[in-house]
Amino acid sequence: MTIVSLRPAAVRVFVCAVPLVAALLAATPAAAEQATAAAPATGLVPVAILPFQDRAAEGATARPGGPVGDGGKVTDLLFAELVAEPALMLIEREDIRKLLDEQELNLTGLANPATATRVGQLTGAKMLIAGSVFRVDNSQYLVAKIIGTETSRVLGASVKGTARDDLGGLADRLATEIVKVVTERGGELLPKVVTRDDRLADLKKALPAGERPTLFVEIKEQHVAPVVAIVAGPGGRVVIDPAAETEMTLFAKETGFAVVDPKEGKRSAAAVLVIGEAISEPAARHGNLISAKARLEVKAVDQATGKVLAIDRQTTVATDLTEQIAAKTALQEASALIAERLLPKIAGFKPAP
Repeated sequence: MTIVSLRPAAVRVFVCAVPLVAALLAATPAAAEQATAAAPATGLVPVAILPFQDRAAEGATARPGGPVGDGGKVTDLLFAELVAEPALMLIEREDIRKLLDEQELNLTGLANPATATRVGQLTGAKMLIAGSVFRVDNSQYLVAKIIGTETSRVLGASVKGTARDDLGGLADRLATEIVKVVTERGGELLPKVVTRDDRLADLKKALPAGERPTLFVEIKEQHVAPVVAIVAGPGGRVVIDPAAETEMTLFAKETGFAVVDPKEGKRSAAAVLVIGEAISEPAARHGNLISAKARLEVKAVDQATGKVLAIDRQTTVATDLTEQIAAKTALQEASALIAERLLPKIAGFKPAP
């Protein structure tokens, strides 16, 4: 028996823009159509605010992820302004700092769309807000980039003032501009929703012709509940009917792989072992809606030799009326994304005689 204790901050992990879809539907017909296709059915979109750079302080010494000068002030002020915005629920600042420190990411390049994709995978964020503060003569500028982590598309928002203007007032104006951009054009940053049938069709086209190796799929899944302490197995509550394993098995069978049942079949009957671990936990709550974050790590191993053929990982976020269903949905999404990348790598594998 293991007692699992959770920090309160673990329950408040993501930024969710709730009325995004409704606002986009009020925009142009094209944007409305794109937003409807891009956003989840619940309308929740995870967003993260990254530290702003102070161009005047770029030469100063700062720890990775630690803004200096006015950049840090603007980040704090912007957070304070947006946390009061009804459309947004903001990520804990300490979680962002911890992420940047752990991944050894500094301010340089954080606003790069390529880096945004990496940060999005680590946090589950669909949009990132980054930016900078700088002065030209007697003018002061606050510039923000709003980046789609899955599309690498970038939209901008900026405000201009004098060098004597209060940073709080400028940050307030910038927050207003950011909310306007997200609600009116946020759909441009999100990818088109891809259905399971679409994914399967694309995956079948990507797979080579010929005989597929037999697979044994086993993905252990645990869910960490939002309580101070729970009695559970190691690391959290073990979940019956693992969603990630089921989704991976479905994608494999639908694309021509023979799959050995992990409970009824023999592990030795498979040529390739697809094994992994999954964990899910609650992320944020807005009214009756609950967000859950899931992380999945999977590797494909040659049964005979133990050689790793491929390895992949994915972090996702999903929202539903119940914590358990949100967690299951997030795990299914993570597994489907990995299946799209992993199965083509092992489709042509032929075990040694």
